[in-house]
Amino acid sequence: MNNGVGSARIGQWYLRWDKGEIFQVTGFDEEAGTIEIQAFDGDLDEIDEDSWRVLPLGLAVPPEDWTGPVDDVERDDLGYSETDMRGADWAEPLAPYRPAREAWEATETEGEDGESHIEEIAQAVREAVV
Repeated sequence: MNNGVGSARIGQWYLRWDKGEIFQVTGFDEEAGTIEIQAFDGDLDEIDEDSWRVLPLGLAVPPEDWTGPVDDVERDDLGYSETDMRGADWAEPLAPYRPAREAWEATETEGEDGESHIEEIAQAVREAVV
């Protein structure tokens, strides 16, 4: 009754029609004669080979969000790219970094002689940071 899906294939996703659930076959236990499965929500289960033949099953496409059964997936692990870079962009030299002027740099400070010392102060701060 499994609608012609045949033998279980490791890595294949299946739809169980009577429950509306999808699962993936993850392995076989030849000694026990069972098929190991993992549901989309992460639950692990086994189905014996006799039950497999009578289950109302159909082939299913993998879910778009395959991270359901996986714990602690980092966004970087998903393989998505948020950049619009091309291969040629990696070969381009970096543009020089020009830091924006800070608010304190625009404030004029006068010394005892009445001279403005903005540049001297800014240079001293830059050297202290580096």
